[in-house]
Amino acid sequence: MKQTAIILLFVFITAIALAWLCYYKPLKSMSSLHLFKREDTYPVPSKTFLKLQAKAAKAKSFARDKNFNTNFCFLIDMSLPSYQNRFFIYDLIKDSTKNSGLVTHGRCNEDWLEGRKYSNTPGCGCTSIGRYKIGSYYQGRFGLAFKLYGLDKSNDNAFKRFVVLHSHSCVPETEVNSDVCQSDGCPMVSPGFLKALEAEIKKSAKPVLLWIYN
Repeated sequence: MKQTAIILLFVFITAIALAWLCYYKPLKSMSSLHLFKREDTYPVPSKTFLKLQAKAAKAKSFARDKNFNTNFCFLIDMSLPSYQNRFFIYDLIKDSTKNSGLVTHGRCNEDWLEGRKYSNTPGCGCTSIGRYKIGSYYQGRFGLAFKLYGLDKSNDNAFKRFVVLHSHSCVPETEVNSDVCQSDGCPMVSPGFLKALEAEIKKSAKPVLLWIYN
């Protein structure tokens, strides 16, 4: 009788142990796989990209309503320092950046502007915040340039101010450790980056949206 009880107890304990192992191992394995997969697939975006992504969503809606190119747009975040890439070619289909480069801001007729000032007044020499339509290109004082048409009250004098998209050799091709040169209000980029912008603009059948914000 005693021997039978011991055997039954052993069988009961063995069954519990096997059930626990069968349940715990797959659960632990699945949990680990999910954890690593989630980290690899969904990296935490930077604060800059979250801001860029939100602006891109508004740009896409505007482009769709105004019959602009809805595949990509140009976004310039003037809150970033001039030595960091802050001119973005944004893919509106994939919701990601295709390319980025350095860009100047206006010096507002000062020898060197500390901080930021924005104005739409003719002759001010400042950057104007707002949305722009990129127009036709021409050969100007600094070589290839694209005309810009301001679409908001904050930048509707852009054309009469001769604010254009062009390049200058004072703008480096890659990020640097200190502020780059300043312009008289034009979004001025490096020669190499202008070529990348030119390729995008010239292959577009519809107008391209450029949005400068802070």
